[in-house]
Amino acid sequence: MTLRAACRRGLPLLLALGAACAHADGAANIDAPRDGTTARGYTREDPFVTRPFRPQGDGSWIGEAIAYGPHRDGQRPGGPSPTKHEIREDLELMRRHWSLIRIYQATGPADSILQVIHANQMPLRVLLGVWIDAEAVRDSAGNVVTPRPEAAAANRAEVESAVRLAATYPDIVSGLSVGNETQIFWSSHRVAAPVLIQYVRELRARTSVPVTTADDYNFWNKPASRALAREIDFIMTHMHPLWNGVSVQDAPDWTAKTYADVRALHPGRVVVIGETGWATERLSSGEQGELMKAPADEEAQEAFCTAFAAWARRERVVTFFFEAFDENWKGSSDSGDAEKHWGFFRADRTPKRVIRNHG
Repeated sequence: MTLRAACRRGLPLLLALGAACAHADGAANIDAPRDGTTARGYTREDPFVTRPFRPQGDGSWIGEAIAYGPHRDGQRPGGPSPTKHEIREDLELMRRHWSLIRIYQATGPADSILQVIHANQMPLRVLLGVWIDAEAVRDSAGNVVTPRPEAAAANRAEVESAVRLAATYPDIVSGLSVGNETQIFWSSHRVAAPVLIQYVRELRARTSVPVTTADDYNFWNKPASRALAREIDFIMTHMHPLWNGVSVQDAPDWTAKTYADVRALHPGRVVVIGETGWATERLSSGEQGELMKAPADEEAQEAFCTAFAAWARRERVVTFFFEAFDENWKGSSDSGDAEKHWGFFRADRTPKRVIRNHG
């Protein structure tokens, strides 16, 4: 997939967090090692003691999990946010099906989500995201083209919020995921690995929970990923068969094999699937028409997610399905854009077929 294609794809939270598709033609590199980051001076723990990621709730395995974007119609990151009442409604729906959720930011609604879980004693655990964006745009020679002080300030706010929330809710926050799809070649918010590593080291130094970073399988299946892998407590990978032109029938086997490829490159490491799923609508033109070869509808979503969930339970592979609710703020203005339609529930919180038949 090209970087330009990924920009149009509308990756989670991309639109509202300043990722700029204007740099998608490859003319600029985003960030450079060390000197663009607000995290400095943290060294790797020696000896490095891996913190186990244990998705347990009341002693039982809760590894069949869900990604949660809380914004409803008329809301978006950086704009109107859901109320605590709306968040509680969402959490009540999710707790019937999942006990572990993943969110992508430590700022914004994250505080309210954790407050509601705590106040209502909900049996939910949270993998807390820490969104890291590029702090400078550089040319191919590494020279600064445009500093991005607003991104540096946002990154610092994310880190400080994550440290505070992990300390305040130790029984809810199960781990931190620092950066989302920052290393894969098609990302439009790429961050140099040494910069990301500084944030990972800082958060490991300032918290006691396991720390990871989330990225596409096509990064984690390359030898270059080993340097980053040695800095984190477990590997979290994304793998979307629909985006990779796989048929509904072949999707469970493709996803299992892709997972095995990542594990093979990182023997002895815990590998978590941070995203997989199936959209229920898509465009027939543009990158979606080019890259997606299978139908995107509720029947296909049910077939893939049901089959893969059975495999994940059998193999005890922690899997965050993408995602709980449709999010109409994402993607293009076309209502059929796939980025709006990955949810197990529609944006109005009515259940899709996969929930109705298997809830």
